[in-house]
Amino acid sequence: MMNELKLIKPSKNLQSDIWNYRQECFDYGETRINGSCGISFFDNFDEWLQLVLSIEKDKSSRENIHASTFFSLRKSDNKIIGSIQFRHTLTEELKRHGGHIGYEIRPSERRKGYAKQQLLLVLDIARQMRIPKVMISCDKDNISSARTAISCGGVLTWEGLYKNKIEQIYWIDIVK
Repeated sequence: MMNELKLIKPSKNLQSDIWNYRQECFDYGETRINGSCGISFFDNFDEWLQLVLSIEKDKSSRENIHASTFFSLRKSDNKIIGSIQFRHTLTEELKRHGGHIGYEIRPSERRKGYAKQQLLLVLDIARQMRIPKVMISCDKDNISSARTAISCGGVLTWEGLYKNKIEQIYWIDIVK
């Protein structure tokens, strides 16, 4: 099961699949889709895609965030399983909340081990970029996300109040 997914960058030819993924998340009650470069705030695919491309190329955009956004596809049927964003560097805000990586798994595919697979694929990218360690944060009540971080080597380094919720910060050593 560990090699069922592949990461792809969003493109115009994936618009229908990406929009279907977005809609499933909305139908499930999500108001924010993590790891998607803010797709939940866009009604126009082309405008969203332009943002994705600009923050990958130019770290001067959007609060100096330099990031790569991916969707994970299941190899057997090319279905989008999740979204994941890898932020190459941390701003002061990301050091407090968010970290290097944010991700989401589509509601119909949760609890199948895909979050770990998706995260491991992005950790390989971080390793190739020679980033020594990455930070992931999650709300304390998001037990699945905490388990995913821990299963990939995450160590809890902080727990505290952030915007009226208890947040946890995990660090994962990449270069060992």
